[in-house]
Amino acid sequence: MDKISCYHCGDDCNNTIIAFDDKNFCCNGCKTVYEIFSENDLTCYYDLQAAPGAVPKEIQGKYDFLSQENIIEKLTEFNDGNTQITTLYIPHIHCSSCIWILENLNKLNPNISSSQVNFGKKTVRVTYNSEITSLKEVVLLLATIGYEPYISLDDFKTGQQNVNRSLIYKLGVAGFAFGNVMFLSFPEYFQVDGFWIEQYKPVFRWLMFAFSLPVVFYAGRDYFVSAYKGLRSKLLNIDVPIALGIAVLFIRSTVDIIFDFGSGFFDSLTGLVFFLLLGKFFQQKTYTFLSFERDYKSYFPIAVTKISSKMGEHPIQVYDIKKGDRLLIRNEELIPVDGILINGKARIDYSFVTGESETVSKKSGDKLFAGGKQTSGVIEMEALKSVEQSYLTQLWSNDVFSKNKEDGFTTLTNKISKKFTIAVLSIAFVSTTFWLFVDASKAMNVFTAVLIIACPCAIALSAPFTFGNLLRIFGKLKFYVKNASVIEQLAEIDTIIFDKTGTITSNKKSRAQYDGMALNPSEETLLKNTLRGSNHPLSRTLYDILDEHHIISLNHFEEHLGKGIEGTYNENHIKIGSASFVGTQESTILNTQVHISANNKYKGKYTFYNSYRKGLSKLFNKLKKNYDLVILSGDNEGEFDNLKKLLPSKTKLIFNQKPDDKLDYIKYHQTEGAKILMIGDGLNDAGALAQSNVGIALSENVNVFSPACDAILDASKFNQLNKFISASKSAIKIIKWSFLLSFIYNIIGLYFAVTGQLAPVIAAILMPLSSISIVVFTTITTNLLGKKLK
Repeated sequence: MDKISCYHCGDDCNNTIIAFDDKNFCCNGCKTVYEIFSENDLTCYYDLQAAPGAVPKEIQGKYDFLSQENIIEKLTEFNDGNTQITTLYIPHIHCSSCIWILENLNKLNPNISSSQVNFGKKTVRVTYNSEITSLKEVVLLLATIGYEPYISLDDFKTGQQNVNRSLIYKLGVAGFAFGNVMFLSFPEYFQVDGFWIEQYKPVFRWLMFAFSLPVVFYAGRDYFVSAYKGLRSKLLNIDVPIALGIAVLFIRSTVDIIFDFGSGFFDSLTGLVFFLLLGKFFQQKTYTFLSFERDYKSYFPIAVTKISSKMGEHPIQVYDIKKGDRLLIRNEELIPVDGILINGKARIDYSFVTGESETVSKKSGDKLFAGGKQTSGVIEMEALKSVEQSYLTQLWSNDVFSKNKEDGFTTLTNKISKKFTIAVLSIAFVSTTFWLFVDASKAMNVFTAVLIIACPCAIALSAPFTFGNLLRIFGKLKFYVKNASVIEQLAEIDTIIFDKTGTITSNKKSRAQYDGMALNPSEETLLKNTLRGSNHPLSRTLYDILDEHHIISLNHFEEHLGKGIEGTYNENHIKIGSASFVGTQESTILNTQVHISANNKYKGKYTFYNSYRKGLSKLFNKLKKNYDLVILSGDNEGEFDNLKKLLPSKTKLIFNQKPDDKLDYIKYHQTEGAKILMIGDGLNDAGALAQSNVGIALSENVNVFSPACDAILDASKFNQLNKFISASKSAIKIIKWSFLLSFIYNIIGLYFAVTGQLAPVIAAILMPLSSISIVVFTTITTNLLGKKLK
């Protein structure tokens, strides 16, 4: 590797080549980054900070405004001085190879920690070290590798992006050229003879050649760029056969008119590109119309507690937050909007945003960014702006928290598309070789028709449209799923595990009875304020039951998962939780109990009398037919007899389980082949939710926003759980049916193409129609499925 000359320094470079990993190398003199795919295939990109001269001056000057702090603040969604996050609109995102390149920006600039592509919206969300790399350098890097972002500050003020009209322009150019080439081809179509026709035939042919140039090199450019990037990245994407067909048609037609073999296939060539672009236009319009992601995000259920002088503390949906609202953020809750810390001690974990788990201390008056999680008791903050739903959902879908669960159906679709493309290329070459010996005049038509008609676009569309529409339908019914792959995982589960407290029991209808020494006023106040900082279902229930007390800021608050909570104010200290946690013996009474000790002296206990959710017994009786059912509870066996009567006989009832016990139970059964759905409260059950194949957090007007869960179910829809699981299974059937339809279509189309009975221009018309038919089929069937859920 030391013999490789540096692209920036030249052949005389004597600097040492430093390896970042097995494929990326850097000269330690100019810091030019090399990405090596093979010994003879060397691609060079520039580290823009160390080698700004690598970027054309006109591009550098174009983005000088990105050095201004006020503009950086508007364009970044997170900025703590060390890490910045920005979402950039990239009009040139086209296919899977674009996604691969843009999600590997860290290989081109090591100071970029992550980059996530939203293919539907054509955006990339970049996280980078702002101490070393600036926003301008990130934008210049993207521009250098062919993905220049579209940036308009007016758009960021209004929250809307300008429409990318490049596809419309290309469609117009291809349509204009196609019409004129067809007109110029009429004399030869009808074999018209005559002096003037024969005299000007060469002129007509060269005019057709001229009309084809902007079609191939402008309108069809994206197919060549996508195919090249895919091959360079060792990805055989769906644009490879299309680009090959366009190139072969153009070269063959040019050779024909140069050597006067004939008029060529310029009509088929221009018609092919026109109808390909027309199909892409309709697909884009259809996708935008359905607006899958935007619709389901608008129903996002995360709630937060608002403090007002008239209503006191009350929960509101996050999209109702307005600038100036005073918000209460409890322990382990997520900060939903940017704001100013007003009261309390903040220790913020921004791993949700940056992937780094170090907590940051903040004092009153400091700015807090959306996406941080409070880890040290309760704080109060003032909102600086309203919430952006898409931003919260982006955090929820962060790969940092989902790497073990992302083997989704889309990946399977890509594999099918890759194998399909290889098969299509093989069929094209074999059939063309056959016709060269049988009838050479048909060989070119056969080759191009096969490449066009068998494009696997329809296969690639079936999964995202089916899952996308189902995400929207689920959202309307208050079942909020993180992403499409969760639906596939949900369809494959065979075991369902339920937590008890706050999951199959309703916090709103529970009642508690106190037994023990009376608490003095200071102890009562401390009890209330300590409960105020916790999101545990029992803490929330007891907090709502107790009378109002004076609000104070605790000196210390700590929550021990599966055990209890403790708080300190001045000289007073209180513990609330299990008997062992507060230092007393377990009670012989088997009901759920919360024990209290003040200043290391045992005071008494609250005994809870649970009320189970409506329709619980009916739901379990439906689920038992297809699934193994388990109740996995941290409580004692006080409810054993009641649950035995309510639930089916084969339901497993396991009590006294700590959070680690629940996780280990799930892990053990997964090693035996079980595919597990876990339903819990999102706090104590975080480990179990993360370990399960699918984790669902139940929401009941509390902030359960957690990276551990894959879906959030509104508590009012708990009795419809079986319907959501059944719908997920039906979605897989819809995708398989669409695969079958696409397969039948391709078999019929290939028959006519291979036998020479299908012209390339007709194939170009049929190909987008097949894609649109798949979109229509999946949309209609999923909508019918949605009606059954209501």
